[in-house]
Amino acid sequence: MNKICIAAFYHFANLDNYTDVQAPLLQKCMKEDILGTILLAREGINGTVAGSEGSVENILTYIRSDNRLRELIHKVSYADKPPFLRMKVRLKKEIVTMGIPHVNPENAVGTYIKPADWNALISEPDVILIDTRNNYEVEIGSFTNSINPGTDSFRELPDWLKENRSVLKDKKIAMFCTGGIRCEKSTAYLKEEGYSEVFHLRGGILKYLEEVAPTDSMWEGECFVFDERVSVGHNLAVGSYDLCHACRHAISEEDKLSPLYKLGISCPKCYEDTSDGQKKRFAERQKQMDLAKARNQIHIGKKLILSQTKLTNR
Repeated sequence: MNKICIAAFYHFANLDNYTDVQAPLLQKCMKEDILGTILLAREGINGTVAGSEGSVENILTYIRSDNRLRELIHKVSYADKPPFLRMKVRLKKEIVTMGIPHVNPENAVGTYIKPADWNALISEPDVILIDTRNNYEVEIGSFTNSINPGTDSFRELPDWLKENRSVLKDKKIAMFCTGGIRCEKSTAYLKEEGYSEVFHLRGGILKYLEEVAPTDSMWEGECFVFDERVSVGHNLAVGSYDLCHACRHAISEEDKLSPLYKLGISCPKCYEDTSDGQKKRFAERQKQMDLAKARNQIHIGKKLILSQTKLTNR
């Protein structure tokens, strides 16, 4: 069986005509039998797509044929089954939502650190290491001694940085995220705020897990990803977690042993936070998904679950 090729990519660029880019790009993806999600905004492009190696390469070549996107950054991994159910090209205000329009990574960003050099940097005693991802991602894995700002969305990070200005002042600040895009904006924000020694992991956690040997790694746990794989480990091997279809948190085999876990309805992370009415709706959705699976079909409820697992938080 041929492996499914998965490419995650982004690039900040001035795409004034981004609305005109949407239809031709979607048409090209459909022609190449590509599945996934691509976001377009005035500030650039952000996406994850999957298909055959040849088709994925064709899409990347097509995107880079736009001179503004010729330096598109991408990372490749592989899976045994398609991680997406359909193809979407969506128009957005931002390709990663921070909510501060004037922050522009094209003007200034932190210093890029290659995965091979990351351990040395974060081992320095005067470095503050910040995980820019959200709680549901951090809870299954992060770098040793990193700080979790405790955010539920990327929009909350600037407030946390402001509240902790006294802690960050005169320190070296190292930031990381899944694929690198959130750090483009978070380090750009810090540079605009006057911080001078700001660093971020080039290619994000995924590039680190791909290039750094497990024996040398300072990563603990697994890395949450925004598709049906749910998580990956070193060498980007598919991880051990599943997704709770009620709250979209990663759940372990131990979570599934809890009496609070019911497939598609609840898990220990969300049981107390959902009403009886919600659980009833989730149960009906799961029933329809089970029926669709028995007929070898994809139920719309599953499509909605995956579309709500936000690619924009990479």
